[in-house]
Amino acid sequence: MAAPVLFFEAIVVALAIPVALALTDAPPAAVAWGFGALAVACLVCAGLLRHPWAYSLGSLLQVLVLACGLLVPAMVILGAVFGALWIAALRYGRRVDLARASSRPVGPSR
Repeated sequence: MAAPVLFFEAIVVALAIPVALALTDAPPAAVAWGFGALAVACLVCAGLLRHPWAYSLGSLLQVLVLACGLLVPAMVILGAVFGALWIAALRYGRRVDLARASSRPVGPSR
């Protein structure tokens, strides 16, 4: 459940690049590379979620997306929304995994 959150978050961060370029006086290359790297990091992390440590990396990415609000004020709202989705994905994903684990048959399958 967490991978789609990161995937769509990558899209939103990538679409925020032109907005950040228009709203800030920061060097355009730094803004483009920073937001682009964050979007790619979200995609890479989504692919790495089979490893337990990737969930911590995903949580760090949520903080970085929220920090993008320093350049694009709307990213504070989007970062909060994606942060809430991330927490929900972690919480309910764990419940689904536990429910699946308890409903598996023990012994050979027929």
